[in-house]
Amino acid sequence: MPLSLRRGSVTAILEAGERLVRLEVDGIPCVAYPRLTGPVEEGDDVLVNEQARVLGLGSGGFDVVHANLTRGLGLPVDEEAHVMKLPYSPLQHAVRHVEEEGDLPETIVGLPVVCCSLHSQLAPVCAGIGLARRIAYVQLPGGALPVSLSDTVRALGVPSVAVGPCFDGDRQAVSVASALAWAAGQGFEAAVCGIGPGVVGTASRLGHGGLAAAEAANAAAALGGAPVLAVRVSHGDPRERHRGVSHHTRAVVELCLGRATVAWPAGLEPPAWLQTREEVDVTGWEEACAGLPLQHMGRGPEEDPWFFAAAFAAGRLAGSLS
Repeated sequence: MPLSLRRGSVTAILEAGERLVRLEVDGIPCVAYPRLTGPVEEGDDVLVNEQARVLGLGSGGFDVVHANLTRGLGLPVDEEAHVMKLPYSPLQHAVRHVEEEGDLPETIVGLPVVCCSLHSQLAPVCAGIGLARRIAYVQLPGGALPVSLSDTVRALGVPSVAVGPCFDGDRQAVSVASALAWAAGQGFEAAVCGIGPGVVGTASRLGHGGLAAAEAANAAAALGGAPVLAVRVSHGDPRERHRGVSHHTRAVVELCLGRATVAWPAGLEPPAWLQTREEVDVTGWEEACAGLPLQHMGRGPEEDPWFFAAAFAAGRLAGSLS
């Protein structure tokens, strides 16, 4: 399907941030990424991509500014950047990558790396590690590509690395391996790898964005790190394939080639197929996560407590390895 672009006028600025602007174009909700499109102001003439909204997609049901025709043309380029994000697409743009900033370590020996299959696991994982610790967030393709779309990343205040086609992080990296090497070289105590908000899903075993967790675990193991898998658990999801332990988690576990520890929350009965796991005491997870953005498919800790407790378990285990 081709791009679905329409031309309109910015009728309201609802929230203006350095990296994300929530606005309305002709009264329709929209987002803009000013580091990509340039600044956006009320009255600007813009092109927006409306396809996700037209298709009625739940997590992407809003328009996105494609170009600002008023003040977004002729923007300066970074003369020191030589690697493209979204290369050979209409949105290709050069930004500096960590690989261009100097030599990276060849190993990440001992670095705990929590591997998540959903963005909503990020906050409880970081709480489990300890918010006072130095944590790097590594965003992988499989959900939203712009790191700046994440309210959770802003709330946590953790440094971010955008991998591959992901963009708009504090740092950019060509691969998850180099992102982890950068984190190790910078002295971070732990890294959390996961996809952005939303997830690519097809209801099939191998056709979903959550498999990025397996790729991250394999890279971490190959580099000598300590990968920990965050289990996706739910007792509130109406879909059979995601009730209990999600089929996403099973696929991730089966695709891990190296050493990866599956963190399991104590007090919950595990499925029979999950033979290799490490049980983690999650006492106090609610207090540790208080005040953090906790939402999974519209459900909070009261409606789906084990989802958040399981993610917290992965963080607590990683924190004990740091």
